[in-house]
Amino acid sequence: MAFTLREVARRAGVSHNAPYRHFRDKDDLMTAVAIEGYRELTEAMEKATRDRDGALDRLKRAGLGVHRVCPAPAGACRGDVRRALEGAETPGIEPGSKASIFCAGRPGGDAVESRELADGDPLEYAYLAWTMVHGVAKLAITGRLPYRTKAAILKFASFVIEASLPLRR
Repeated sequence: MAFTLREVARRAGVSHNAPYRHFRDKDDLMTAVAIEGYRELTEAMEKATRDRDGALDRLKRAGLGVHRVCPAPAGACRGDVRRALEGAETPGIEPGSKASIFCAGRPGGDAVESRELADGDPLEYAYLAWTMVHGVAKLAITGRLPYRTKAAILKFASFVIEASLPLRR
């Protein structure tokens, strides 16, 4: 079935015109969903890093915070609607995306400064952690991992982050 505002209305149990009171069109709805997804992602990463000792632990926890937003194979990561918006004007998404990566970049910078990570660009470390976790999330969402529980997926994501970060030896 094609994704339409009419279908959204049907599934929400509202009149077929109701979505148009809030959104111009399908792209406008998808933009709102992506913005909310990035807000939730940033909030999850901030919560995961709060009250944690050690910059490296905060960097790992920021990455694992992603799985608080899109943890299970049956779920759909709302920030992932970005690909549906390629080529469309998407005001409001870029600040949310930057806030999310900044949230991961801050502990990455702290981990370099505290010499827990090998010398390098903190933003690159943040993107490295985010890339690894995003990959795990994509595989989990599509059912391509042998792990089916949230706990097992989080454990594997933690392993992936720890195995991928260049620790200072």
